[in-house]
Amino acid sequence: NQNSFRERSDKLDVSQSAAHQIIVDVLQILCTLGSNFVSWPNACEKATPALALQRLCGIPGVTGAIDGCRIRVQKLPVRGVDYMNRKSFFSVLLQGIVDDRGRFLDICAGPPGREHDARMLRASPFFEPWQEKMAAYSVLGDRAYIGRDFPFVVTPRRDNGALTCEEQLQNNKTSRGRVVVEQAFGRMKCMWRRLRDLQNTNIKTVVMMIMAACLLHNMTIADLCQLHPQGCPREDDDN
Repeated sequence: NQNSFRERSDKLDVSQSAAHQIIVDVLQILCTLGSNFVSWPNACEKATPALALQRLCGIPGVTGAIDGCRIRVQKLPVRGVDYMNRKSFFSVLLQGIVDDRGRFLDICAGPPGREHDARMLRASPFFEPWQEKMAAYSVLGDRAYIGRDFPFVVTPRRDNGALTCEEQLQNNKTSRGRVVVEQAFGRMKCMWRRLRDLQNTNIKTVVMMIMAACLLHNMTIADLCQLHPQGCPREDDDN
């Protein structure tokens, strides 16, 4: 939650330093469990989200959607100005790829918020082995990923005022499909409210908090799937 260390230490009847250490210890434990909850699907596992996304947007062969999310932070003591983004607040960039249910398949966090989404993708661990990971599938992305470097990202065409009806329809399909990643970020920030404003100036702790929130987000989706064995509620469901 968004309580201060002082409030948490008073509530738990421990010192502020002990409360801080407890939180750091839990974050480290969660991050060591990362691969158990955030993992890239194998060839068989890609088929189900691909069919679900095709039903959602009409584009075949896409197994997820990618986007960047800027997590608000305090000005960091080292290279703090670099974390000022174009919306004039300090932030750390989180890159996420999600499936049709909004479950994170791949995450990368830590670069300054001023970095472009495309630059982060090039520098992320996902980029170099993308051919092996994607195989015959693609992911949906916004205009930030337009370019020859990202043949595995299905992006909308730039609207220069001369798009054909078919191109406009394709753009609409792309936007309808990649809404799953925007909703995933929104749900995560609503459930784990500390992500709205991380009151921390230690970049390692900031990254651990972001990664832990992504893991907990996936854990809640897994719990929902256990409660609904005949079909886990999707991002666009009324439930």
